[in-house]
Amino acid sequence: MAIIRILIAGLAFASLSACGAAYISSDIANFRGDDSVQVVDLSTAVVAQANRSAYQPEALPAAFSRIAGAGSRLRGGARLPEPVFDPQTRPGALELRVPPAVDPGSYVIGVGDVLILATPRWESSVEEMAGLVAAQNQRQGYTVQDNGDIAIPDIGRINVGNMTLSEAEDAVFERLIAARIDPTFSLEVAEFNSQRISIGGAVREPGVVPIGMLPVYLNEVLAQAGGVDVGSDAFSVIRIYRDGTLYQIPTADLYADQNLQRIRLVNGDSIFVDTAYDFEQAQAYFEETIQRAQFTQNARANAIAALQAEVSIRRNALEESRQNFRDRVEFGAAGGDFVYIAGEVTRPGRFELPFGNTATLADALFDAGGWSEATGDPSQIYLMRGASAGEQLSAITAYRLDGSNALNLTLATRMELRPGDVIFVAEQPVTRWNRVIDQITPTIFNLGAAAVN
Repeated sequence: MAIIRILIAGLAFASLSACGAAYISSDIANFRGDDSVQVVDLSTAVVAQANRSAYQPEALPAAFSRIAGAGSRLRGGARLPEPVFDPQTRPGALELRVPPAVDPGSYVIGVGDVLILATPRWESSVEEMAGLVAAQNQRQGYTVQDNGDIAIPDIGRINVGNMTLSEAEDAVFERLIAARIDPTFSLEVAEFNSQRISIGGAVREPGVVPIGMLPVYLNEVLAQAGGVDVGSDAFSVIRIYRDGTLYQIPTADLYADQNLQRIRLVNGDSIFVDTAYDFEQAQAYFEETIQRAQFTQNARANAIAALQAEVSIRRNALEESRQNFRDRVEFGAAGGDFVYIAGEVTRPGRFELPFGNTATLADALFDAGGWSEATGDPSQIYLMRGASAGEQLSAITAYRLDGSNALNLTLATRMELRPGDVIFVAEQPVTRWNRVIDQITPTIFNLGAAAVN
């Protein structure tokens, strides 16, 4: 009976072979010695020689390397005319005109102010707000931007413009709660830049005095400017320009009356110590200065708006160009340099070579999921490459990588790919036998059943 079974199996295999149905596997090793195929084992020297073949990766279009602001330039407004009003003659009798008392209330946060968010360093909120506290640890605050926002990492933008410090703390508190962050903090104004008083004229150090949380008085501003620098108090006057109205205090009256020294100043006040202007000329001078400043500011704002519009148009054009290229690549109208992967790999197919860079054997092999652990033979990994330009079209080089030695995988990370390369992983001998058995087993059973009947 055993002899009969062997004969049946042999007849079945012969029958399969005769009709061409027997399993036949791909094998590159059988081509060793063939003049048209050169099988070369990969080594460091072989990799270096193979990589010397001429190849220039396809470059991305220039739109992917350009920026929208390239070549843009901020253009200012027209040149301002020369000032008209200059010091003329010393005034005669000086009239005392005192500005009314004011109470601006609590300090209002404005553009340019620098806020510091202080948190306890020993509590867990510091770790939860790592990006937010880093600046405070280094004494770096958050500057209020043109639209009144401050940008806090991990929290986002919070509008605090035209708010008191208490209102700003409430706004920050709500955002921290919304972000599920421990809201233990205190808000401080580190730099007062939004509210100012300007002082000029006959003072030793003209400039700008910022207004902070505390009230600012006339004698303090004069002291910060180095004091009045005039030859005679009888012919000097301190002029205060506020909300389109000009007030004046003769220097002699200022020193004689302490209440005049404690006049409270507010944001936007302009102080000018004059020794030659009369009232009308001083008022004209301030009005001209304000008009020139407003003209410059408006021209600057218009130039910024024009620049932003230009950059936006360029950005849209660049993005449209880039999207057109992506669509062409998607539909196969651009690019098209591929390497083909076959044999015992997890995902056979093709691997697209990147733009502007080279890829290696390891990149393509592991992009395909690597060789199959169940059926692939890691010692028989081949990279097949056709002839270069000028050589015979039939010449093929098969570079063999012995991946059974893990150290050889470093060669795969250095072996560069070229368009049209084919990567092939051979099957294990036992895999070949199993597939043959799987193919002939049904026929054996059929023949055996026929013999029994």
